[in-house]
Amino acid sequence: MNTFQVVLSGAMLGGLYALMAAGVSVTWGVLRVINLAHFGLILLGAYLTYQLVTIWRVNPLVTLVVTVPVLFVLGALLQWAYDRLNIVEFNSLLVSFGLLIVIIQVAQNVWTADHRELPREVNPFVTGSLSLGPIVLPYDRLVCLGLAVLLLGGGHLALQRTFVGRGMRAFAEDRTVAASFGIDHRRLSVLLGGAAGASAGIAGMAFMLGNFIQPSHAYEWFGIVFAVVILGGLGNLLGTLYAGISVGALSGLVGVLWSQAYVPIAVFAAIIIALVLRPQGVFVRRRAA
Repeated sequence: MNTFQVVLSGAMLGGLYALMAAGVSVTWGVLRVINLAHFGLILLGAYLTYQLVTIWRVNPLVTLVVTVPVLFVLGALLQWAYDRLNIVEFNSLLVSFGLLIVIIQVAQNVWTADHRELPREVNPFVTGSLSLGPIVLPYDRLVCLGLAVLLLGGGHLALQRTFVGRGMRAFAEDRTVAASFGIDHRRLSVLLGGAAGASAGIAGMAFMLGNFIQPSHAYEWFGIVFAVVILGGLGNLLGTLYAGISVGALSGLVGVLWSQAYVPIAVFAAIIIALVLRPQGVFVRRRAA
């Protein structure tokens, strides 16, 4: 049962991985922009959550009323700049990495390199848990999983069933043909960039529920987030959710059976196998020939 508890806890933590990966997945898969600055937006979301909770002394979830709109605007402005400067896929990797370094340095100048965490007296999620017999479900991980299901599930439905979502998918398939049917790709890309920024605000808040934050964390997120993006399939939000949960469960299983030192080896071995067997993503359905 101890092994099951660890795997279940890891799977719930995978909800956080999925939240962090959602913005990278859609901007890369739909807009063809490898936006490393997204990690900087998550970092800002985490620090803004810390700042607002410290000042207002409120439940961390309340801070979303500020952080989500702010990071929506930042994400939209960032995508607008990419469009206006005609930043292509490979160049976006270099440009966004430079922006990430700038954001990290700004965060370090404002909040210093010391670690920051939410005050425990106003963060009910860090110590509380839900007990179901011998199974214990930490509140912080439950919230992360719940937010991931709502955000990525809702995003998937929006892409599949709304006019704007269908326009974005058409734009991802063939920009020239989509434009010939009157789809305003610039407006849609700015909207999607804003949505990715908003998801970064949610991911930053979710990260703060059970962790401390410092500027260097933005670099540490690279490996796990890109693992989730690749395994889930570019632009596939449901796949990203499944991949996040799977990576979290795998990490927990490897950690309890062997050692935490073997977790990165297991995760990246899974990526290599996935790229060989399913280069389009493990959780992407094969198209009919």
